[in-house]
Amino acid sequence: MAQESAPDFTLVAGATLAALLRQAPLPALETRILASHALALTRVQLITQSERPLSAAEAQRLENLIQRRLAGEPIAYLVGEREFFGLSFIVTPAVLIPRPDTELLVELALERLPHAGRLVDLGTGSGAIAVAIAHQRPDARVTALDASAEALAIAQQNAGRNQASVTFLQSDWYAGLGNECFDVVASNPPYIEKGDPHLAQGDLRFEPANALTDHADGLSDLRTIVSGASQHLAVGGWLLMEHGYDQAQAVRSMLAAQGFNQVQSWRDLAGIERVSGGTAPRDLTASVPANP
Repeated sequence: MAQESAPDFTLVAGATLAALLRQAPLPALETRILASHALALTRVQLITQSERPLSAAEAQRLENLIQRRLAGEPIAYLVGEREFFGLSFIVTPAVLIPRPDTELLVELALERLPHAGRLVDLGTGSGAIAVAIAHQRPDARVTALDASAEALAIAQQNAGRNQASVTFLQSDWYAGLGNECFDVVASNPPYIEKGDPHLAQGDLRFEPANALTDHADGLSDLRTIVSGASQHLAVGGWLLMEHGYDQAQAVRSMLAAQGFNQVQSWRDLAGIERVSGGTAPRDLTASVPANP
């Protein structure tokens, strides 16, 4: 996508969908997604109605969306939704856009969650992780936390949209959990280091900063999650965390310092160590603070 100066683009009334697809300065897939959203047409209808002229209102609506995309605004925010784990999720600038990489965390949690087990998703955002797991496993008791009331409102809508039973709680990490224990603690916390140039590039420019970066070294929230697990994991329960492409060794060191067993990392489809975790030790109270 253009980052500095977007090309001029004007869509006039009377233009056809076929002409739009030829002329729009966007990848064809993005143009089709925006056209489908703006005109409330399916992918098949875009083809069968390709010679239909656009009304003035339709042309203006589409031109506006295309110009916003040329300025870098994420497609997911423009259309208000994103697919994740085969489900449709509402997304707004109040929450991160769910990404395919995070599906690895969902798969790992599902594999380790016992029948009628208990799982908590820390920093749920759009609810993607918690809702995907609850949808797949209606026997499980799934809880999702977030410090943002605005994010929780979106997550609750997504649970309803996908008919998933999730308990939502406004909480800063473990603070609102009391003495509750879980079989799996899962989290995709902010892990981008303060000042990382990626924060000023691409889609990240439009996403909520507090959900992307810990405003420190990128590991502080991961440390908080690891050190707090002692009070909220059942014996032998799993702690699973998504992290940055270069943070796996540091996260494994945190887990080992806390006495976790079966400490390991898993690679995403690109071959990057994307999720790390381990099982709770028998004597969690004997753990020492992690500070790799």
